[in-house]
Amino acid sequence: MGLGGCIILIASGAILTFATDWHMKGVNLDLVGVILMAVGLIGVSTFSSIARRRRVVVPPSSSVIDEDPNRRRDGYGGGYGV
Repeated sequence: MGLGGCIILIASGAILTFATDWHMKGVNLDLVGVILMAVGLIGVSTFSSIARRRRVVVPPSSSVIDEDPNRRRDGYGGGYGV
């Protein structure tokens, strides 16, 4: 279920809970609306956590720099007498 389906569940649950005054024998529409909103919120949180994990940061490709193999790496190279 995608993000759109989750939002539809939340909206339909809110409509059933807050905007209707229907009375059905044996069915509590307020409870059904609250359950739909809860399932929609769980779906949104699951979708966002999965989408966050899918976002992989690929480092930019950089060219390889071939340094002089005779260069000293101790901090004393590059001065006089090298």
